[in-house]
Amino acid sequence: MKLFKILIALLLAVLFFNFTSKQDNRPTLFMVGDSTVKNGKGDGTGGLWGWGDFIGQYLDTTKIKIENHALGGTSSRTFQDKGLWTAVLNKLRKGDYVLIQFGHNDNGPVNDSLRARGTIKGIGSETQEIDNILTKKHEIVHTYGWYIQKVVREAKSKGAIPIICSPIPRNDWQNGKVPRNDTSYGLWAKQIAEKEKVTFINLNEKMALEMEKFGEAKVTGTYFYKRDHTHTSAKGAVLSASVIIDELKNSKNSLKKYILDHPKIVLPAKKKVFLIGDSTMANNNNNPDAVGWGVPFPQYCDTTRIEVINKARGGRSTRTFDYEGLWNEVKNQLEPGNFILIQFGHNDAGDIDKEKFRGSLKGNGEETQEVTRPDGTKEIVHTFGWYMEKFIREAKEKGAIPIVLSQTPRNEWPNDKVERRTDTYGNWSKIAAEKQDVLYIDLNEIVAQKYELFGKEKVKAFFPKDHTHTGLEGAQMNALTVAESIQKLKNCNLRDYIEIPK
Repeated sequence: MKLFKILIALLLAVLFFNFTSKQDNRPTLFMVGDSTVKNGKGDGTGGLWGWGDFIGQYLDTTKIKIENHALGGTSSRTFQDKGLWTAVLNKLRKGDYVLIQFGHNDNGPVNDSLRARGTIKGIGSETQEIDNILTKKHEIVHTYGWYIQKVVREAKSKGAIPIICSPIPRNDWQNGKVPRNDTSYGLWAKQIAEKEKVTFINLNEKMALEMEKFGEAKVTGTYFYKRDHTHTSAKGAVLSASVIIDELKNSKNSLKKYILDHPKIVLPAKKKVFLIGDSTMANNNNNPDAVGWGVPFPQYCDTTRIEVINKARGGRSTRTFDYEGLWNEVKNQLEPGNFILIQFGHNDAGDIDKEKFRGSLKGNGEETQEVTRPDGTKEIVHTFGWYMEKFIREAKEKGAIPIVLSQTPRNEWPNDKVERRTDTYGNWSKIAAEKQDVLYIDLNEIVAQKYELFGKEKVKAFFPKDHTHTGLEGAQMNALTVAESIQKLKNCNLRDYIEIPK
């Protein structure tokens, strides 16, 4: 029996060794480059991605491994000076691949106190001897082509297969066309590829052609953001990767044998932002005279990365939003990392035990009142703050991130000042947020101050129906104020998804 166990253990060890050996024998595709290959940590911070983050989805990763070693801010020179290329070179084995793309940062100063990353233009043997102001080291700077050629030759010395790409185009347009870099870095990259007899992918030209098919209006905001003409969105990174894959298919490079016939490209899941509240936030059946700020709010969000789900309902208080099951409906949809904006107060001052049965008890305490509803059922009514804390607490339990807002002000001007609810629902909202340790925006005060700057006549146009509900113009102003307020919140990731037109 003991001998049998030993034989079984040896057999399992051999099988495991064979399995791991087989796994280790897969070639690796290494990527070296700048932020257009991998932005930041490659986690999509700020919505920016590099093509190296998605190219693996086009390849059979059961047969080839993927390692993205690109680093934002580097040039062909600094990638090597920082030891990043040496780290890749030490890992290279015969049959591995190296995808190379530099150029965006090579045009910077050769020597300065900020980055000192520039290279000499061209592919020649010219050099410039400097005392590097940034690194405090004596250095001999070479041409862009020299650095690219060095990477190629050293990769080949290890038996690896280099592939050179020209830099992706920037989202700059001139007369409906995207400018190329075919007289600078794109040309020099091509010349080194030809000189070293390695595969060249004219990523700059091919991607520019695809961008021109879509047109500037579609490219900006979909494949690039208005705020950044160099770094791509996830869709832009996928576009870049798809161009590289298409070019590989038409090449003689052996990397193409790892390309999947029917790749399934998965874009990063959108963050969700839920809105719960009353008619001052809701869509109100598209009534043009009663437009909640939640309707235009998506205009101030990057909707390529987040989805705004407006679950606010007209006529509801904290109590009825809970009693009618509206809160449970939202809660059941919440997932970790979702955001939820919570704003109530306009209807909580209603009757507690008659008519609409929507009033809640005042304050933040634990008091309750039993109410008999018209159908004879009993209901335990709680305080406004109790309901608010319930929403916050249960949202947090689902891993969501609540942000509490005080209610929008009414168009009422006692003593020529916009009426505040500082001592009541605004204050109780703030207390609930503080007790649950979540973010709070005093929208009531911020909007009231704006109204007073606008003056009574202008504000009157915001309220075509009554003193509570805004039309579209007023809703847009309130939505903009919410967006601006979110941008000012510290330690709140939602601010990264806000886009306010300039």
